[in-house]
Amino acid sequence: MFTLNQIKEAHAKVKSGADFPNYIQELSQLGILKYTTYVNDGHSQFIGKDKYTLTSESKYPVKTIAEESKMSEFQNYLKQHQQGQSDYPTFCTQAAETGVEKWVSDLINMTCTYYNKKANAMLVETIQGV
Repeated sequence: MFTLNQIKEAHAKVKSGADFPNYIQELSQLGILKYTTYVNDGHSQFIGKDKYTLTSESKYPVKTIAEESKMSEFQNYLKQHQQGQSDYPTFCTQAAETGVEKWVSDLINMTCTYYNKKANAMLVETIQGV
């Protein structure tokens, strides 16, 4: 079973979106199958085998999630983040401003799906480089 400390150690190595594939690989090695990150306060729920679940604490003060989804603006921010041009706190602020409520990283299918407040998928991307 994985622990929140192990997850924190893996996350501490992430400086930008360019580090995301290595982070995913490390989480997968810990036995995490899927996790959901909530943009409003940065907490995540991690799911492993046999429905083993851990929830992390909030990472920052509560952000307001925009009611209107701004897909193209979000895609631009995501691309910049994946190229290492923004840090994680900046990306989370940009996600909130463009209407992203949460994202679900599926470590089995190697996808990351971004959802708006209406639970509609805004973007599904394949996790590359793992």
